Amino acid sequence: MGNEGAVVGEIFRDPWGIPHLRADDANGLAHVQGRVTALDRAWQLEVERHRAQGTSASFLGPEALPWDRFVRRARLSDTARRCWDELERTDPGTAEWVRAYVTGVNEGLRSADAPEFTRTGLVPGRWEPWTPLAVWLSTHILFAGFPAKLWREHITSRLGADAVGLFAADGPGTAGSNGWLVAGDRTVTGHAVIAGDPHRFIEDPGVYQQIRLSCPEFDVVGLAVPGVPGIAHFGHTGSVAWAITNAMADYQDLYRERLRRTGAGVEALGPDGTWRRAARHTETIEVAGEAPVEVEVVETDRGPVVIGGPEGLDDGVAEPGGPPPAVALRYPPRVTGDLGFGALLPLLRARRVADVDRAVDRWAEPVNVIMAADTEGGTLHRVAGRVPVRSAANGTRLVPAWEPGYEWRGWHEPPRAGLADGVAVMANQRGPASPLGVEFAPPHRADRITELLSRRHRWSAADMPAIHMDTHLASATPLLTHLTTLGVPGSAAPTAVPDATRPADPAAAVGGAGPSAPPVPEGSPLAGSRAEPGAPAPNGPGATRDAAAEPAAAVGGQPADCSGVVPEGSPSAGSTAGADGPVPSGPALSEPAAALRERLAGWDRRMDAGSADAALFAAVRGAVVRRLAAHPAFAGAATPPPYPEIFRPWLALVPRVGHALEHLLSAEELFGIDRREAVREALEEVAARPPAGTWGDTHRLAPWRALPPPTPYDEPGLSGDHDCVLCTSPVPGLTDLAARGPAARYVWDLARREDSRWVVPLGASGVPGSPHHRDQQPLWLAGDLVPVVTDWAQLTKETDV
Repeated sequence: MGNEGAVVGEIFRDPWGIPHLRADDANGLAHVQGRVTALDRAWQLEVERHRAQGTSASFLGPEALPWDRFVRRARLSDTARRCWDELERTDPGTAEWVRAYVTGVNEGLRSADAPEFTRTGLVPGRWEPWTPLAVWLSTHILFAGFPAKLWREHITSRLGADAVGLFAADGPGTAGSNGWLVAGDRTVTGHAVIAGDPHRFIEDPGVYQQIRLSCPEFDVVGLAVPGVPGIAHFGHTGSVAWAITNAMADYQDLYRERLRRTGAGVEALGPDGTWRRAARHTETIEVAGEAPVEVEVVETDRGPVVIGGPEGLDDGVAEPGGPPPAVALRYPPRVTGDLGFGALLPLLRARRVADVDRAVDRWAEPVNVIMAADTEGGTLHRVAGRVPVRSAANGTRLVPAWEPGYEWRGWHEPPRAGLADGVAVMANQRGPASPLGVEFAPPHRADRITELLSRRHRWSAADMPAIHMDTHLASATPLLTHLTTLGVPGSAAPTAVPDATRPADPAAAVGGAGPSAPPVPEGSPLAGSRAEPGAPAPNGPGATRDAAAEPAAAVGGQPADCSGVVPEGSPSAGSTAGADGPVPSGPALSEPAAALRERLAGWDRRMDAGSADAALFAAVRGAVVRRLAAHPAFAGAATPPPYPEIFRPWLALVPRVGHALEHLLSAEELFGIDRREAVREALEEVAARPPAGTWGDTHRLAPWRALPPPTPYDEPGLSGDHDCVLCTSPVPGLTDLAARGPAARYVWDLARREDSRWVVPLGASGVPGSPHHRDQQPLWLAGDLVPVVTDWAQLTKETDV
């Protein structure tokens, strides 16, 4: 394989430039997949390789240093090497297949061309057999949201334990997705349909690669992760299809360590009271344009130390009266030497849901909910992945390494679930994975999808895109409820405002994605919301996108450093408006404010790009968030602990208030804050200076790019919001820009695979200037999808490999 003159396989393209690959066997196909990925996405692969190794600052500069420092200290590359060694030992067939992919990548990189290489002076480096494992690990290391435990510890120390629930009950904690399965007895064909969309940072090039892999053993279409062989998350073999959503499980722990330096190195105090030698060495990180940086890497019996050390935090700040802070991260692959790559080939070979079921028994991380269906009527709805059995305290906070009772004691059995009335819906809400997690997404997306599916008994694959694009915002209720009582004589505690926007026809109930809005008019009051106070620029060299694990962990692709303001996303629970007790009518509203209140009372609660009312609601919401975050009651929480920069997004207060707003407004009491007055002031502020345009004027796409383009793109206005089915996430109170959203959409039809559809936010090519770099964006914006072509006669052969 790979010898000069030897033909390994063939590359075909459909009209959208999507690669369809054919080879004589699975290993030859992996080789071709690696090569075509390098040809289409050379710059992306090189960035991912460096990020996985902690060397991205060498060409992206100091902005990439916080990520590189974390990767080194967490020992991601070393963990990937361990997992590779274990894969070679236990599953040599899969190891050979991965090696074939890497051979194809290296072959493709030698002839690949990307303008970013010229701009940075970077020459593509060599991939090692373990590099795909490192890419997978670095992509998903933050998916379980372990930094949220730092937030819980922080908010508890400042506001008490009850505050954790206010900010975290059933709220967004990690990257999420929508997914639904409709069984054959609920479809027009009698065969199942699976549809959905993963929500991640929108990246350029995209995080998913549309691809077809065909050999005599299997023929699979699906969404691959560039840099990783096979099709892990979303695939259709012709007779069985599968899809995933994030299970929101908690499977990574943070341990407070007591470390001391000795003449021989570093020691850590264990739970038996014994000081034991910790592994220690020093690494050097090269930084473009600056001096190299040395990083001390320490690993205890619990895991690598990712915060602090024997002398405490990097800046020397110690906790009063306590030992120097040091925190170790324990994560499953570091313990087991297994990343679950043994599931990838069996998934490609699957013919029935039973095959998918057996394949995902070997899944490790991230922990997902799997939905699958086959042409014989079989369905599957289960959790897959490895979650340790340990004390409940491990899941909610940092635990002391020197005390017994916090060790891992085996692994949970992954839960299973069935279908209800022929339907399964997962949108990161509490579901089959509830016993394995702490924080989950609010139920709004799942409830809305379930409601829409209930309005019709028979569905087709062609009907599903309308559900993808639904913009109804159920979480608006508490704020709208507070608005109804303002300036009303004798008004008492707010009661929930009924949602009158429920059309009987599903076709009328779904959709609602307005047209792309024009650029923000010069002088518009909301033009400035592209850079709200404390909001970083959308992109920059090495901008961190890894808070992707946390929905509002980044703004425009970079961490939201909100020291002194308020942080990001946490759960919002409950839709019943709470009470501040009986309230007087308060000051009369100004005429503009009263008119604005009445206008919002009649709003249809759809976050359409072309909606002026949606823009008004978002403006009021943001103003409320800023007022609550600035309240003296939250002053102690406004300044985060001096932890490494990579964790700041989880500790910033404004985004936390923004995504927990529904719950903060619904709670019975909020630290004595007069929420009604905060809402009144916010309404008056917006009434005095209303947004000049529509929601899409400010709610614009802000893709993450490792290197900003020489000429900025005019990014489109978006419909949707964080709690809509069309989940395009702003950071209320900070920015309307959306760095996160549907990273792909898919509809898998089990009746006829050729009736399946898919789309990505940009295009199949990662090369700027390619005709297929951004050609799918108009479809993605409109809710349209690209046909899945299965007839080889309709494809264009590009080359032999």
